[in-house]
Amino acid sequence: MKNKNSIAIVVVIVVGLALAFLIMRTDKASMGKEPHEDSNVNEAIAKGPHRGRLLSKDDFQIEVTIYETGVPPQFRVYPFEKGRPIDPAEVNLNIALHRFGGRVDEIRFQKEGNYLRGDKIVEELHSFDVKVLAERKGQSYQWEYAQREGRVDMPHETVQSSGIEIATAGPRQMKTVMELPGEIKFNQNKVAHMVPRLPGVITEIRKNLGDRVRKGEVIAILDSRELAEVKGEYIESVHRLEFSQASFIREEGLWKKKIAPEQDYLASRHALEEAEIARQVTEQKLLALGVSKDELAELAIEPEGPVSDRQVRAPFVPKTLTRYELRAPLDGTLIEKRISVGEAIQADTDIFVIADLSTVWGEITVYAKHLSLVRLGQKVTVRSNDLGMEAVGKVSFIGALIGEQTRTASAHVDIPNPKGLWRPGLFVTVEVVQEETTVAVAVPTDAIQTFRDWNVVFIQYGEQFEARPVEMGRTNGQWVELLSGLSTGEKYAARNSFVLKADLGKSGATHDH
Repeated sequence: MKNKNSIAIVVVIVVGLALAFLIMRTDKASMGKEPHEDSNVNEAIAKGPHRGRLLSKDDFQIEVTIYETGVPPQFRVYPFEKGRPIDPAEVNLNIALHRFGGRVDEIRFQKEGNYLRGDKIVEELHSFDVKVLAERKGQSYQWEYAQREGRVDMPHETVQSSGIEIATAGPRQMKTVMELPGEIKFNQNKVAHMVPRLPGVITEIRKNLGDRVRKGEVIAILDSRELAEVKGEYIESVHRLEFSQASFIREEGLWKKKIAPEQDYLASRHALEEAEIARQVTEQKLLALGVSKDELAELAIEPEGPVSDRQVRAPFVPKTLTRYELRAPLDGTLIEKRISVGEAIQADTDIFVIADLSTVWGEITVYAKHLSLVRLGQKVTVRSNDLGMEAVGKVSFIGALIGEQTRTASAHVDIPNPKGLWRPGLFVTVEVVQEETTVAVAVPTDAIQTFRDWNVVFIQYGEQFEARPVEMGRTNGQWVELLSGLSTGEKYAARNSFVLKADLGKSGATHDH
């Protein structure tokens, strides 16, 4: 039994030694490889003591690292001979980074401590084909490898089936807009508050809320004793004027015939002037109350025929003197009604409000910090997300005062409203155009994605896409200006680029240096 156990132990030891030998051979072989790093392919990459890529040829090695702790990314290269560090000054090194689009970044090196430091920042993303050329003691060494970060392989058929739209980068005219809160309100220049100007009792109402009215149309009828008194004064003034005219004509004739003295003539003339003034005063009172001139003419009619054959005055139609018609002062819609039939009202009662809704105001709330950006005549767009409508107008008024509590000023924009769809009280968003200019490169907002800590646009080259970090400038909500990262003429994913981002996430792209 002991012999069998001894044999088993020996077998285990032999197998273990064999495995150890194979592992040591594999490690030595990897030191001499020229690996190609691809974040989408899990290949074995020889690493040096600084966790960088180790490139070897004969007894000479260099360890290539990209250092970015506390500094912008830079190459740091450590040289070795037979695995031992050597003086970096012995090595003349050049690295060329070949990026999408034919761009080549040439990087030269100089000694710094125990390594060689590159003279340029290694721009993100770190996706490029690397060509390394080193010289030492008259001997040249070359290596090539690829570093893939943020790249996605996708055939044209898949691009089309995924709904990805490809566009070409180029200039675009952009409007920089500022959004301010607003509310639809009545055009106060076209709103009328109706008051009767006389006390009385409502006897008839001809219009109801929401009804359209025309200027001069009778809306309601009032029975007013005070109106009868004013009309009585007018009738009396007309009669007094007629009497004064007859007296003046008689006295003028007698004076011209030298029968009556001039004093009587002048007195009759003075009485005629006073009677005319009294008539004009009472007439103006009635006109101010809204009585028409046609009604005044009816009040002044005298019976026909010789004086001896006619009545002193024909009788008035019932309620002619007390009937008071309330007429619309403008075309519009009856938006408020505060009376009912039989109600007694005072002269200053606000009984109707009429508004012309063919135009409305978009009242804008302008914060103090934005006052310098809003100007009279400036073009603005009023938008209602609730109704899915928008209208374009110009700023017609900017308030001179800032509210003590709100610290805002108000501004108005006139909005045509022929169909009455813009209703007062509706909250809206007002877009104020700050600047209109042509930018060198702009992309739709849908083209912008995030990758790691960057905003990126997916650039297309053949059947590959690369997430290119971009610096964004102005935006109008639909388009974004790009200050860097994308050049005119480059093709990019303009729509549905999230598909590429998702595919990039599946590939497990890394940031390994």
